[in-house]
Amino acid sequence: MLLKDKAVIVTGGGSGMGKAICRRFVREGARVAVVDWNGEAARETAEACGSDAWAVPANVAVDAEVKVMVERTVQRFGTVDAVVNCAGVPMTFTPVEEVSEELWQRIMDVNVKSIYLTSRYVVPVMKQRGSGVILNICSIAGIRARPGLNAYCASKGAAIMLTKALAIELAPYKIRVNGINPGPAETPMLRQFMSGDAEKISRDTQEIFVSSVPLGSLIQPDDIAHAALYLCSDLSRMVTGEIVNVDGGRGI
Repeated sequence: MLLKDKAVIVTGGGSGMGKAICRRFVREGARVAVVDWNGEAARETAEACGSDAWAVPANVAVDAEVKVMVERTVQRFGTVDAVVNCAGVPMTFTPVEEVSEELWQRIMDVNVKSIYLTSRYVVPVMKQRGSGVILNICSIAGIRARPGLNAYCASKGAAIMLTKALAIELAPYKIRVNGINPGPAETPMLRQFMSGDAEKISRDTQEIFVSSVPLGSLIQPDDIAHAALYLCSDLSRMVTGEIVNVDGGRGI
């Protein structure tokens, strides 16, 4: 019960890594606000986790919705001990000259702006109680660039540096800020990096992603949940400003 009675917000909790994190955190004793823009997906995750999980539909790229999300969580749980920023959007391989301004902005809003917005509203709560944890799910693409993922790589690089900047800023308040860089993970998002029919996508997944991982397989959502548990628990009480690669060696 490493998170017993902790109040945690998990964004992007409706599927993939976020869903796995919600499940693991509840098993470890946490009370979890499952946040997702897809309200039905958030409710399904919360129901699967049990009575200690609560669905909160919200678009984490919109200031007003994030503000309400945090306020409602504080009203329900009394505080916020940790927030896991797992919400994110991918992009298909696209030459930079074909990237629309709308696409660029959407990727930046969800992958970077959302971290700023959640921090803006949870940090005052954490400062008041004198402790807290912010964990950002970044990407190995933030340190290992790939052609055609220009906007995505830029957004994840920004998320990594924002993590480090917040860590040094918030350390005097005993608020720890860390990140995880997942490698290619077996989640619904992975296929969204590619276009084409199902057979081509399946073949490309094997050729492009699995073959690039030295340990020889895709990362599983539970692999990320295990790392998140460590970084959000007191096991890592002296860890801040760190970006942990959970990528099967792809970042080497």
